[in-house]
Amino acid sequence: MTWIRNPQVSAMLLLGAAILGLVIANTGLGPGLDALKQAHLPFTVLGLDLSAAHWVTDGLLVVFFFVVAIELRYEFTQGDLSSVSKAAVPTIAALGGVAVPAILYFNLAGADGAQGWPIPTATDIAFALGLLALVGKRLPSNVRALLLALAVIDDLIGILFIAVFFTESLSLGHLALAAVGVVGFWLLGRAYRTRRGSWPLRILLLVVGLITWWLVASSGIHATIAGVALGLVLSPAPAESAREKLEPFSNGIVLPLFAFTSASVAIPQVPISELSPVFWAIVIALPVGKLVGITAAGLLGQAALRVPRLERVRFTELIGISLLGGIGFTVSLLMNELAHRTAEELIVEGTLGVLTGSLIAAVLGAIYLTVLNRRYPPVETAAIRALNAEEQLHRTDGV
Repeated sequence: MTWIRNPQVSAMLLLGAAILGLVIANTGLGPGLDALKQAHLPFTVLGLDLSAAHWVTDGLLVVFFFVVAIELRYEFTQGDLSSVSKAAVPTIAALGGVAVPAILYFNLAGADGAQGWPIPTATDIAFALGLLALVGKRLPSNVRALLLALAVIDDLIGILFIAVFFTESLSLGHLALAAVGVVGFWLLGRAYRTRRGSWPLRILLLVVGLITWWLVASSGIHATIAGVALGLVLSPAPAESAREKLEPFSNGIVLPLFAFTSASVAIPQVPISELSPVFWAIVIALPVGKLVGITAAGLLGQAALRVPRLERVRFTELIGISLLGGIGFTVSLLMNELAHRTAEELIVEGTLGVLTGSLIAAVLGAIYLTVLNRRYPPVETAAIRALNAEEQLHRTDGV
């Protein structure tokens, strides 16, 4: 199933699922779908009584965050963020891309929606990288590297927001036991490395992981944090094995199902001028806030850190990255639900705002990068030129 790992395929599945959910929710099937989302199992699972929609956001979505955490660990230990010098510019750009949208939202949303300020701070890794792969094949490799690093740091910030700002009540007992579970998971991961991944260890890892998830869900912290903690502590060998097995499931089922569930809201039957400030705040903050924040902070970071001119991401390339950064989608939809969980009407308008703002950013980003992409030579041509230059250099040295 290598095709499901393709970022372009993942992005298309996400978009298709969101469109399908939105369309169905606004047909005669809408009320039935809403009832299904709110349905509860006839029994509790270890004391957890969740609706079908919450089993998706609090259960299945943990798999996505687990895979994201594995990628985070890799980037911070071996990848594009493995040193202070490598991480500095993406971190500055990401902070700019978080601060400006949050400030814009806070000033536009009004008092009723102020608690949703983290919503437009997120960047969807899968969607942004998928779109870049589709329309920016000729762009320099450092453009993709910066977008990936920026989105990874952005997700880390989003995870911290979820843990800190969206925790209503906290059970220290459950949280302490969850910490023990994380330590046990780490120890089992180390044993996996020395025993070549025996089946009993794999089963133990699964059991400890599920128990830790239950403890985190019962502690009052959002359950996705369990996936993050477990993914960050897992040793490289079992982590790579888990990512290899779970990525198709995450890309092909978890994310599309979450997108379908979150996007399946009925569009309010009111004139567009009567939509709430929350809707407009997100629609503006995602594309505009990210564009201004990432571009300005990226330029400032490269200048302040005196990045060599040949290694810098150009202003024109930064604009493209910033536009793609405005595709909030997955994490923005999750934070919208968490921020407005006591106000159903704000969840609906916030969802529409995330979808609209992300769509604007995606369309503008795709058009802009398609035009920019044409200014660069085809990848094959660039490779041939590099080889010819190398051969010419060897001949010169021989003479």
